[in-house]
Amino acid sequence: MRRSVILVLSLAIAAAVLFVLLRLLPGDPANALVSVGADPEQIAAARRQVGSDLPLVQQFFQFVSSLARFDLGTSFVSRTSVAADIADRLTVTVPLTLMAFALAVVISVPLGIIAAVKADRWYGAAISVVSQLGIAVPVFWVGILLVALFAVNLRIFPSGGFPASGWADPAAALRALALPTLTIAIVMGASMLRYVRSATQDVVDSDYLRTARALGSGFAEALARHGLRNGAVPVISILGIELATTFLGAVVVERVFTLPGLGSMLLLGIEQRDYPNVQGVLLVTTLVVLVVGFLTDIIQRLVDPRLRYSRRGDGK
Repeated sequence: MRRSVILVLSLAIAAAVLFVLLRLLPGDPANALVSVGADPEQIAAARRQVGSDLPLVQQFFQFVSSLARFDLGTSFVSRTSVAADIADRLTVTVPLTLMAFALAVVISVPLGIIAAVKADRWYGAAISVVSQLGIAVPVFWVGILLVALFAVNLRIFPSGGFPASGWADPAAALRALALPTLTIAIVMGASMLRYVRSATQDVVDSDYLRTARALGSGFAEALARHGLRNGAVPVISILGIELATTFLGAVVVERVFTLPGLGSMLLLGIEQRDYPNVQGVLLVTTLVVLVVGFLTDIIQRLVDPRLRYSRRGDGK
């Protein structure tokens, strides 16, 4: 319950900060509704329409009141519901995030364990070196390389875009997300592999694992029975951070592959000074990051009871 309250307060503070920062930007959002050379009457009507003629405090209370009703407002430009637009674009961003994260986990966890257990072998060292290279490479550059290889040269996958029919044609939708998914998974997998390797190395060098082996357990058995659960606690924390980062990275990669997700909606809203769209996307993104962190903390306490007992023992 305490962490649930912190989650709500964090979101409220983020919403307030976001509101203030957007209003500090130069210019008036009403300019998005009028053409160049508009007369003062047209500008005044546009300001009334978007609410920028009201005092800042009144605008803030209207913003908070709308959020309390789960209303993200209406786009200044398209006059459509921001919540409906975000829900539609999440059908691209969420599958892309989850598929990329799942693929990154499949890549990083086994390779990270191998790199730690076989650190004295050439392939263990090679895995570590390749992971460092993956971390250093910008995600958009990886995307460009994959497009050049699989879309331009081999013509296996499309270079960008998303089917107009959406998920009505699952095969076409999955083909459109294949390269973006691989792009994010390569970069995120390289980062996650480093943390998995470090956590596994700590377990391999631990006293309790040596004790289990001294009592007759084989290395694989001792690692599976005693090491994985202990090593999972820091890895779960990192996976939570990486899941949130994957969601944010998807917003960037969508621009590279011209996908109609939250990324294109955010950039278009910034270009058009469409405050409701920008606010809506950033609030949803903030909410996702906070919720992922909240769930990660809960999962950690379920996996390792010592975290729960230590809190009780401290009287917190």
